[in-house]
Amino acid sequence: MSEHTTRPLAVFDLDNTLADTGHRQCFLERRPRDWAGFFAAAPADPPLARGVALAVESAADCEVVYLTGRPERCRADTLDWLARHDLPEGRLFMRGNQDRRPARTTKLEVLRRISRGREVRMLVDDDELVCQAARAAGFRVVLADWAADAPELESAQEVEGRT
Repeated sequence: MSEHTTRPLAVFDLDNTLADTGHRQCFLERRPRDWAGFFAAAPADPPLARGVALAVESAADCEVVYLTGRPERCRADTLDWLARHDLPEGRLFMRGNQDRRPARTTKLEVLRRISRGREVRMLVDDDELVCQAARAAGFRVVLADWAADAPELESAQEVEGRT
């Protein structure tokens, strides 16, 4: 096996873990929510220093992978954002465009799949329900509590399955 397939995994969420979504919360406060606007504004997200530093630090010992509730249609913008902010290269796991299940369900499914035969050293995520589900499944979790509260985003993750 290559080093790439034997190194432990460090799994990072994006929104409010690595990327500050505060400037686009206004799109979720409207009724109906403006999902097109919310995701279109993502390339302008400023990086969250604590999350970025942890990802860079983790890359010394782990393969860094990204696990987001963003829909697949946002892949190009998301990969550009990661590169622009000098985050470690890594696989990007995204929600299917039509998948509306809660983030705790979709992310735990991916975590279980990628952990087959590989150690997941940690999951770093801001969603407390995702963290609880991952912890209950035996994964080591770091709660990303360094972003401002985003109640509309939390609702979107759990109730609407959108991010």
